[in-house]
Amino acid sequence: MTTRALGNHPAPGVAPPAPVEPDNELLRRHVAGDDVAFATLIRRHYDTLWRAAARASLSPEDASDSLQEALLSAYRQAATFRGDSPVRGWLYAIVVNACRDRMRRSLRKRCVELTPLLAEQVSFRTLYYQDPIWSLVVAEALREIPAGMRNAIILVDMLGLSVGEAAFLLNVPVGTVKSRCTRGRRHLAPHLEGISLSR
Repeated sequence: MTTRALGNHPAPGVAPPAPVEPDNELLRRHVAGDDVAFATLIRRHYDTLWRAAARASLSPEDASDSLQEALLSAYRQAATFRGDSPVRGWLYAIVVNACRDRMRRSLRKRCVELTPLLAEQVSFRTLYYQDPIWSLVVAEALREIPAGMRNAIILVDMLGLSVGEAAFLLNVPVGTVKSRCTRGRRHLAPHLEGISLSR
């Protein structure tokens, strides 16, 4: 037997490597009640899913929490997988959606809805600078601009989010947020002389 032939076979007493089980088969086994199939599937793709969560989150902590939520959702919803796309893509979509949901929940916690604030004559600017003198001025000025501009101004200029973060939360292109901020500042300028909105 030649050396080349030996290289094509495992050494005596060594079992050949087990074939890699397809993702969809692991998912099918999980749905059928296999206790380890889902864990095997997630170990295979964990690094990719973690990177996806990290890119779609504001912090590593948010990424970790979103990933755990997504994996739990995938575990419970495995039976809904139709099989018309790769399992990895299905998992990826669940992770990204979980990150988006968490960011939107985070936004609701970080800021109060605009309408109640205006009703109470309190502004987002006041929340951050604690200057009651400008409360009515800013609130009245915000009434005068369209909602799209108003939301962009609140997120970028008053809450301090990046343009990219605001675009993600508002589900619009980055260029749209930049344009809305620019036009919104222009509309607000006559009402807010002496206040710099750009941070």
